[in-house]
Amino acid sequence: MASADNTSKRKKITQILAEETGGKSYKAHKYSLDSERSTLDYNETEDRTFFWKKRGETEPPITYKSLESLAKMLAARDEQVLTYFLDGSRHVYKVDDMAYSQSGDRSVIYPTIAGQVGVGICKRENKQMMPEILTREIIISIPSIADPSGKGGFFESLSVKLNESNELARIKQCGWKFSTPVPYDTKQDERKFEDRGTARIQEAMIEREKEMVKKLVREGKLNQDNYLVKDGSLEYRLTKTDKDDDKSFQTFRQNYNWVIGVSKSFNPEACFDKGKANPGLIADLPLYHRTPVAYFGSEKEPLAFAVWYVRLRDKGRTRTPFDGILKVEKILVRDDEIKNGMETETVDRLSALLINERNPTCYGTDIRWANHIYPIYLTERFIKSQYLSVESFLHLF
Repeated sequence: MASADNTSKRKKITQILAEETGGKSYKAHKYSLDSERSTLDYNETEDRTFFWKKRGETEPPITYKSLESLAKMLAARDEQVLTYFLDGSRHVYKVDDMAYSQSGDRSVIYPTIAGQVGVGICKRENKQMMPEILTREIIISIPSIADPSGKGGFFESLSVKLNESNELARIKQCGWKFSTPVPYDTKQDERKFEDRGTARIQEAMIEREKEMVKKLVREGKLNQDNYLVKDGSLEYRLTKTDKDDDKSFQTFRQNYNWVIGVSKSFNPEACFDKGKANPGLIADLPLYHRTPVAYFGSEKEPLAFAVWYVRLRDKGRTRTPFDGILKVEKILVRDDEIKNGMETETVDRLSALLINERNPTCYGTDIRWANHIYPIYLTERFIKSQYLSVESFLHLF
């Protein structure tokens, strides 16, 4: 019996998945979905409708606002409130094709998607960057019909078996684990199954980011002197509990009182001027200037956002008019913010501090160099340095 148990534990992850879900593994070609197949920009999803309402600051400028002198003054005083930097990163692969029986003695083949997901926060203290929190996990996305019972708890128990596998044992000491698999929808529409699985892994990564923010808030580490800068959008989905329970909703908002999101890539058509899309407003943004703040609401969720754009680099030195520009977001938390917008003084200060964070050099291997702020760049590199090699990761399957 012990020998049989050991033999079971030596099985590849795809073998375990096939046995536990009743599927048939075809041991298909494994490849990256980040570079070869994925066609969606999951950092800038367009499935949520945000609408322009009004200016989102207390003293809106008529046009662009220069921040050069303020940035120089803050740099001379060595003033800084941007303390924590959050980034989430994923490497996603198709690792197998699995067949599942359907009615009428037929079977349908679905891809098995797996991703390395790393989420981390770095802290700056005394001008030194250091790791604050890091989580690493392997997230598998399989079709929803892979649950043969249709009852709750199946995917949770499946993660236990995956974490007991001998394949994981060799990397467990490095902090890696399997999280609960996330099923993707199998209803027929125009979306590719690979993209559905990738999107589910992306959603799981975002939940980890939200949990890290909550942890810092619980520990009292975020305040007016210690902001957190998140790489990417803050346009998070609320849970059903957040929507239905006012206390939960208010807690969610309060968690982001001292958090701003900065996006290196964005949809310029989402820039509104006097209620109409005006991407030229961003393209013509002068160096070290910002746009007026827009107030965005959602028809789907009861959240309000302040959104504006800041130019870090001269457009004459970049590839496109939108390189060198950051999209900045903040969830409006206080009642006075929701009514009147952010304090213009706060917007100016945060924007000037972001200008001072721009990369001190050009990283030729990264086409996003013009949009990087240096602490986020370092946080991203720290997280990616913890990844398994592609060969080691795919060998698990």
